[in-house]
Order: sequence, then C-alpha cells, then structure tokens
Amino acid sequence: MAILVFAENVNGTFKKPTFEALSYASVVAKNLGTEVHAVAFGTASDEQYQNLATHGASKIFVINHPALASFIGPAYASGIATVAKQTQSQIVVIPQTYNGRAVAPRVAVKLDAAMFSGVTSLIAKSGNGYEVQRSAYSLKAIETTSTQRDKLVITLKSNAYKVEKNPASGLVENFVFEPSARDLLLKPQRVIKASSKISLTEADIVVSAGRGLKGPENWGMIEELADLLGAATACSKPVADVEWRPHHEHVGQTGIQISPNVYIAIGISGAIQHLAGVSSSKTIVVINSDPEAPFFKAADVGIVGDAFQVVPALIQSVKKYKASH
Repeated sequence: MAILVFAENVNGTFKKPTFEALSYASVVAKNLGTEVHAVAFGTASDEQYQNLATHGASKIFVINHPALASFIGPAYASGIATVAKQTQSQIVVIPQTYNGRAVAPRVAVKLDAAMFSGVTSLIAKSGNGYEVQRSAYSLKAIETTSTQRDKLVITLKSNAYKVEKNPASGLVENFVFEPSARDLLLKPQRVIKASSKISLTEADIVVSAGRGLKGPENWGMIEELADLLGAATACSKPVADVEWRPHHEHVGQTGIQISPNVYIAIGISGAIQHLAGVSSSKTIVVINSDPEAPFFKAADVGIVGDAFQVVPALIQSVKKYKASH
C-alpha cells in the first residue's frame, strides 16, 4: 500500500498546492507505515522532479501522452486511477485546485473509494477505514467524518498544511497510459490565461477591495499594494457585478473561496456572503471608514479610516520597510 499524490504542474512547473499535498501525505504515510508516490502529466525538468522528491515522493510516475499536454479532466482521472490500481495505492491525495476538484470525484468512482473534499486534518485510521476533518457549510464549520471503506480519495484544502521538506529517493518512472476515446470526448480548444499575476487560490496574501473605492479608476493603489506584497488581487461581488473588476477576482460564497495567510479587505462592508468565502484566512485585516462595518467583527486587525488615505500611507510604509531590509 502507498499514498498517491496528484502532482499538478503548469507548463512543467509544480505549484505550491502540490508541495502542500506531498508534505501532508508524507506525514500520513509515516503514521501509517507506508511511502508516498506521485503521478504527474506532461514533461518537467529534472530539477522539478527533484523538488517532488525533496518534499516526500519516493517514486514519481510520469504520464507523457501527446493528447494530454493540456488538462482533460476525464483522461487525467483515468490516468491517476490506473496508477493507483497498479501501485495498490489505498489513499489518493489531490490538491484542491480547480483541476483537482475536477478529477477527484472521477478518481473516487473509478477506484470505488470514499471521497472527502476540503480536508483540513491528517488522515487517521478508524476501524477498517479512515477519519478526517474537513471544512463544511461554506467554510463556517469543521466537520469530522469517517468511512469504513479501505480506499480513500481526498482533496486537501489550500493552505491547510504547510510545505515541509521530507527528502525521499524520487525515482522517476515513465508510466504507459493510453486514454480511451471516451476520456478524450471533451478537449480544450485553447487556453486563455486570465492574468500573469499570482493565482488567487495559490496566494499567501490577497489584497481585496469593494465599493468603498468608488470606481474602477481607483484600483491602481490596490494593484500597487498587491505588487509590493507579492499578493493576488480580489474584489467583492458588487464590484464584479458592475464590471469594475473581472469576475475571476470575485471572492465569496458565490465566487472563489480562498484561504490565504493574510487577507486584506479594503472598503468592503463584510456581508455574510463575502465572509463565507474568506473566513478561513489565517489573518484578516480590514480597512473601512465605517466603524460599524460588520467585517470588523471577523477582523484580526482593524483600521478605521479613509481608504484613500490609509492605503497610500501603507504603500509608503511597505516601500520604506523593503528599502531598509
């Protein structure tokens, strides 16, 4: 038995959620007395594969089929399930990215396994099966759930587990997998990258703004602050609805749910629908001119003030700090 991790890469580069999943799986494997394998699609450099080994992968199975150069959910799921069956992997750990959420249910069906999404705790044995904790009710609660099935597929919630080095042998093996015609019924025609900036779901820091900015012409200072902090930018639903910002930046219950280490909310009142998408952030900083804004009840740090005065002052402070360090 081994634990198999879906090592998702973008243009040959493995991203933070993959290393979170490997770090997590390494601890679970140690507790269960087994080892961690990884499955990757496409090609990557030796250095990138070494990174997988550094974070716990003792074996790396590479599926390099020409039809799978771009992500195809059904085909990737079939490939992951095939590797899991041939390596007798009882547990499959998948990062909770867009692609991860697309393949995880399919993998579970193909393996006749239980599936838990949004997992936030280490997998523990429970009778003949497993027990985990996961986020529930739009991130407003933590649920303890278990299964008596001997096979388990999970998606690991982003930022739920820190990246740690767990050096392993990292033997790279080409895995022959031929997707079926059914797997390839849905094919991407082209990939349009929304932005060259940091992905919201991967960002450690997110700078977000709402209607308090009064118009799209005032977003320059938000983008400048985000650039200085190495952060992603986001917005509230009303801002996306009036097209001040693109919809892919909308965070909240009906938008993207995120879990950064730091979430900075500027000019956002903090409606419950917005909080549902950001409440699991480790630290929430709120900047608002209204001292009665609901967001202050959820804030770790609150600043009552005009965004047009506070944000420029914050930008200058960050510049000064970076120049002296």
